[in-house]
Amino acid sequence: MNILLYNPDNEITNNFMPHLWMFLLKSLTPPGHKVFLIDGNARRMSSEDLVQYIRENEIGLVGIGAMTRMIRKAYHMADAVRAAGVPVVMGGPHVTEVPDEPLGRNGEARHADAIALGEADQTWPAIVADAARGELKEIYAPINSDGKEVKPPLGDYPVIPWDKMDLDQFNLIKHFPKMARRMLSLVGMTWQSFHMIPIESGRGCPYGCEFCTVTGFFGDSIRFRSNESVVNELLMLKAREKREKGKVAVFFIDDNFAINPRRTKSLLREIIARGAQVPWVAQISMNLLRDEELVSLISQSGGKWIFIGLESIDAENLKSVSKGFNKPDEYQAVLERLARHNLYAITSFIFGMDGDSTGVAKRTLDAIHSWPPGLPVFGLLTPYPATPLYDRLSAAGRLTRPKHWLEFKPFTMAFKPLGITVEEAESEVRQAWSSCYSPETIAASMEWLGSKSFPDRLIHLLSRLAFRGIYFPQMKRRDWIHVLYESRGPILSLLGQALMLKLRPQHRKPIVLKPQGLPEPAPLAREQAAG
Repeated sequence: MNILLYNPDNEITNNFMPHLWMFLLKSLTPPGHKVFLIDGNARRMSSEDLVQYIRENEIGLVGIGAMTRMIRKAYHMADAVRAAGVPVVMGGPHVTEVPDEPLGRNGEARHADAIALGEADQTWPAIVADAARGELKEIYAPINSDGKEVKPPLGDYPVIPWDKMDLDQFNLIKHFPKMARRMLSLVGMTWQSFHMIPIESGRGCPYGCEFCTVTGFFGDSIRFRSNESVVNELLMLKAREKREKGKVAVFFIDDNFAINPRRTKSLLREIIARGAQVPWVAQISMNLLRDEELVSLISQSGGKWIFIGLESIDAENLKSVSKGFNKPDEYQAVLERLARHNLYAITSFIFGMDGDSTGVAKRTLDAIHSWPPGLPVFGLLTPYPATPLYDRLSAAGRLTRPKHWLEFKPFTMAFKPLGITVEEAESEVRQAWSSCYSPETIAASMEWLGSKSFPDRLIHLLSRLAFRGIYFPQMKRRDWIHVLYESRGPILSLLGQALMLKLRPQHRKPIVLKPQGLPEPAPLAREQAAG
């Protein structure tokens, strides 16, 4: 049987890397079946395009995984596939949170023939076998004979054959503006490909932040892969990188990569000992980055960017969403510690909390501008289904768009905040994005980085221009021309430095770049940034 695993885009925001679930399920598919992968963020398709692809490849089963911000598009595509006579199984966080919705049990349209609840590592082979026999069940859940959910152990993690996977649709070099590619080539960057690869070293998070979907889906007990398994995967990617004359960066998609610092340190030491360093990004809570030894090992093992959910500079706000372990008076020291080790932060902030008032953007920006430059991202507090936040707001009658995911609108409130109006909250987000990614702020960041290496400054600039696209439309050629023109000052300055480096006699050999990568805007516990 031919199987298609499809991850939809939401037609508005974009991701920089593929989703791990597709590669994992492909590796878990029993022998005798052929699996095709399409990620809508890398290869956008209309429903007609998808159906045509399915017919051309004689697909017998389509698996669709989606988070809440993608579910509207997921349902639309699933409807087209089912109309073409091909069965659809859906899974992922959103389907697990509201299982009746895709099955049409509340009087709404049905979108799936079957659903997979929770982590599908152990249920996927059964789904494939049933589909091959034409006997799909409605619901597949990882439960034992007592009816209790079973979380898959990661000690026997499957080998994902990255060295054999077709990753052409995820080659980021294709998305670099020509000017950026020319600048990189001036300093010896001749990569034929650049891939941001998702890897997980563990699952679960014990913190239980009120707005987060992670604990509900992955649980509060932490499970880890073996160090050897993770390092072998990195070495496989390095071998592919060398063979293809490309570059690979890794995003550790663990919801909290350093949740067990002792274990994380042992993994990082093994990465260093076995020469498995590649540029990598990870999500780590601020409170864990007080550890100087941990930060040093992150840097030595290839770490470049750390995604930190700061969320607010107001301690009371943080307590109100069960994230009181963040201490705003420690933010600057933590970020400066990272910068001393040539590490930088993707810092996420959420507006619209109950303690926010008019001017929250300016107060937040004043703090950000006093820190080492990073990549701030801003979103609005979004009540995702089955989270404590959703339940609290629903009980209080404060939801204004109870099923906001069926009409996805980024940076649009779905409830009434207490200390600020809906319009003011949305305006504060616009102000924050505009200020942080203005030409003036980009130029100031590049000036701060003046003592850093040329490759670091160049990749930082490219990352800033890319992250600007999370909020501002810049997908069309004319949009990029406008962005590059606005930022012509730091671009021309770096271009001049590149030419000087190229013309220096002592630099006859190409400079070997160790890029910081273009990290994905990890969506605030996998969801919030698009809110």
